[in-house]
Amino acid sequence: MSGLRLEELSAATVVAANNLTLKPGQEQYVAPVSHSIAEAYVNPTTAWPRVVVDADGTVVGFIMGNFDAEADDEALRSCIWRINVEADAQGQGVGRFAVHALADEARSRGFDRVTVIYEPGEDGPEEFFSHIGFEVIGETPYGEHVAGLTLASSQA
Repeated sequence: MSGLRLEELSAATVVAANNLTLKPGQEQYVAPVSHSIAEAYVNPTTAWPRVVVDADGTVVGFIMGNFDAEADDEALRSCIWRINVEADAQGQGVGRFAVHALADEARSRGFDRVTVIYEPGEDGPEEFFSHIGFEVIGETPYGEHVAGLTLASSQA
């Protein structure tokens, strides 16, 4: 899918982001976008909510990161809190685009790794994250995987 761009979550995009649909079976692995929106307002200095918009101006994805260099848990310093891609847009590069944009933001803030925490399972996001370079680096007390993506330096 070409012509993708990232926009800050706004009054103009919040309803579309909240109405993104998932493929059957994915709902158990992702909290609703409305939860992320609430978290963004609770943590406005560290939350990074963005929508992915296609060339036609349609919201096709949502990603929310957290950037908190002072977080006690290292896995939460530069992490993906949520990523949702419209069911019909999955497999077309929307998720990859969103994660790369978040990684670029993390790098610009001086982080050398992005993490994500997810529940493993048949319809879960593990294959997606693995495919774009995340490696499992740990597990939460609840059995969720903690995966990390090492960021290459922006200087050559």
